[in-house]
This record gives sequence, structure tokens and C-alpha cells, in this order.
Amino acid sequence: MYSVYILYSNSIDRYYVGYTNDLERRLSEHNRKKSKYTDAGIPWTLVYYEEYASKKEAMNREKFIKNKKSKQYITDLVSK
Repeated sequence: MYSVYILYSNSIDRYYVGYTNDLERRLSEHNRKKSKYTDAGIPWTLVYYEEYASKKEAMNREKFIKNKKSKQYITDLVSK
């Protein structure tokens, strides 16, 4: 099972979209300092996720959300 997830950082007022096969592990990784893109936003909070049977489906959905390039689209999705 794969998950497409959306994290939110209150400190930088940003969303992060990703996919994984282990949501709990991935959230933990995002909230550890590693000098990566997500470090500035720690702590990240899981605000939305969807589950998919295959990696390909999850990757396609993540790409679809990211290609919207719209904070409003993500905000609408999260608020549903």
C-alpha cells in the first residue's frame, strides 16, 4: 500500500506533497534535521493522505497535485 501525503508547516506556512510506502516513517524523517528542503519547516504536521494499491498510482497522483502549482488547490483538498 502506498500513500500520497500532504504535510503542513505552521512556521513557514507551506505545504509539502510526497508519496511513500510507510507514512509513519516518512513523517518522522521529515521532522528530523538533515539540511534538506523540509528542515526549515520543522515541525511538519500530516494534514491529508490518500492510499493507493500501487506505487505507480501514488506517483501519478503526487505528480498531478504538484503540477497544479496551486496552494489554493491543496488547501481545498485538505479541507474536504
